[in-house]
Amino acid sequence: MPTGPFQSVQDFNTNFLEALVHHDPGMVSFAIIDKTKPRSTADEEGELAGMMSYMNSSPVHLCTEIGYIIILPQFQRTHVNSNAVGLLLQYALQVPSQGGLGLRRVQWQCSSVNAPSIRAAERLGFKKEGIMKWHRVFPGGKDNAKVHNGREMPRGSLDEEDYARDTVVLAHCWDDWEQGGRENIQAIMNRQH
Repeated sequence: MPTGPFQSVQDFNTNFLEALVHHDPGMVSFAIIDKTKPRSTADEEGELAGMMSYMNSSPVHLCTEIGYIIILPQFQRTHVNSNAVGLLLQYALQVPSQGGLGLRRVQWQCSSVNAPSIRAAERLGFKKEGIMKWHRVFPGGKDNAKVHNGREMPRGSLDEEDYARDTVVLAHCWDDWEQGGRENIQAIMNRQH
């Protein structure tokens, strides 16, 4: 995530929800509720397990990106991420007559050194399309627990505390969905219960 880490709930609300989500019409964030857990103070149907978003959405180009994924530690390496991504893929790629948005493309981007994220995306049917080198700069990245691309920064560039990232781009497109992606996601989600 290009933002964070957040020091408090108020910091998250101010610097993520209010600053980013509420001001971006192409972004919608979802709470992830694990309904296999008993009701909690956060939700009557289960326990809060994290959040993820549709971002960079375009009704003109019929595309979106799944990002800003936060899975709380006790839910990592469980069914939670697969099911949440599966539900977002279903909603994005199903045709409107089946209750979906009818999008043509769902994108996933992550750091080129984030092998677990790349593996998770590929397992869920996303196909690697390429790498954008030097795609992001994280001012103060060293102090903010960001990971950089591991290469020397360009001469005369940023502060030594800043980091840069190469970004892997993966996508799950409507034709992937129609040619077995739907069944793959459903099988993964069925296994998780």
